[in-house]
Amino acid sequence: MAARLTRVPRVLVNGPAAWNTLVRLPALPEPHSHTLFASGHHDGLGGTSAGKAVTLAALGVDVTLRTVLGDDREAALVRRALAHPRITVVGEPARDGRTERHVNLMADDGGRVSLYLELPSTTADGPLGHLLDGAAAAVLDLAEHSRPLLAAARSAGVPVWCDVHDDDGESDYARAFADAADVLLVSDVRLADPRAYLQARVARGTTLAVCSRGAAGATALDADGWWEVPAAPVDEVVDTNGAGDAFFAGLLSGVLDGLGTAAALARASACGALAVADPRLGAPGATSAVADGLGAGLDVRRV
Repeated sequence: MAARLTRVPRVLVNGPAAWNTLVRLPALPEPHSHTLFASGHHDGLGGTSAGKAVTLAALGVDVTLRTVLGDDREAALVRRALAHPRITVVGEPARDGRTERHVNLMADDGGRVSLYLELPSTTADGPLGHLLDGAAAAVLDLAEHSRPLLAAARSAGVPVWCDVHDDDGESDYARAFADAADVLLVSDVRLADPRAYLQARVARGTTLAVCSRGAAGATALDADGWWEVPAAPVDEVVDTNGAGDAFFAGLLSGVLDGLGTAAALARASACGALAVADPRLGAPGATSAVADGLGAGLDVRRV
């Protein structure tokens, strides 16, 4: 892992930021016509890149967040929700002027269905290299406007971190991201053989590949072998939205702080736990001290 930095690191995060409606249900809808009553609902910040940005900022990392925003009411709400002294928002104009929006159905058991209302694209096609100047890492999330940065970051020698979510190892969309990643996070939701997936990634050059397993914790692989990461304890699961983003941000901040792999993975697990105990996206209330205190009790080990 990297040596401890003497200055505050800056990270480029590129990808979605959205304004979402979250609907709480006892269970996800069954596939037939029927009526359900929500146990609660609210509007708030969404998007995987926004979740990483707010958690990284809380952990003391300076973030440049490049995303696509419209010129509508939702864009103003997103910008307001991202207002933080450690976050600089670079909003590329949406082609149709509309900001990304979802309706997320959130079940009490942690299940989620995301319905896309708006998925904007951008006409921006200018040079992007300046965004990487001085960056300690480039977090390039699944989005078309991230693709040009994959090669640019590698050419600039900036470590590439990618979260490919529920990649199944077969579909084409995530391949370029997985292939470019120095550090990779994937969920086990659609993987038939998570360990084989991680082995294939490390064989192709990924330095650290991590598979999150929800309440079962995570499994990771680096050049020296396997890691098992238990889930940090949670008194009450309030909202799972952005828990994976918080895990990712905790891992990245730990690496930038010079922690060893075990301690960085423990911080990641702790940030995931802090996220599910918070109704907001990610873990915007986390600090490195709180996360490391929670992570100190975890038995992260080689297996």
